[in-house]
Amino acid sequence: MKESIVMDKAYAFALRIIKAYKFLSLEQREFVLSKQMLRSGTAIGALVKEAEHAQSKADFINKMNIALKEANETEYWLMLLKDSEYIDSKSFTSIVEDCREIVRLLISIVKTTKETHGK
Repeated sequence: MKESIVMDKAYAFALRIIKAYKFLSLEQREFVLSKQMLRSGTAIGALVKEAEHAQSKADFINKMNIALKEANETEYWLMLLKDSEYIDSKSFTSIVEDCREIVRLLISIVKTTKETHGK
């Protein structure tokens, strides 16, 4: 199977999100925001994986667009967790940069696919 940079990055990001969730729920006793972050942060890779076997180019674009929305949502939860002081600035900066990189990759994939396939 062909290497997928976005899949590799989304998977590694999901692992970071899981670790952050464990920290937030066990150490900080924060359950609501961290659960939202967990759901959206792990959904990105699941959607990218699903897109690998899309039924059509339109289906592929749709799944990648939803992954992009999940990545944007994850950034929102991370910002809330930082601003509410559940995570420190250093941790936030590290993980949010990974999130923003995935957002940029997904934007590029969607844009290129639309241009290439006349959508």
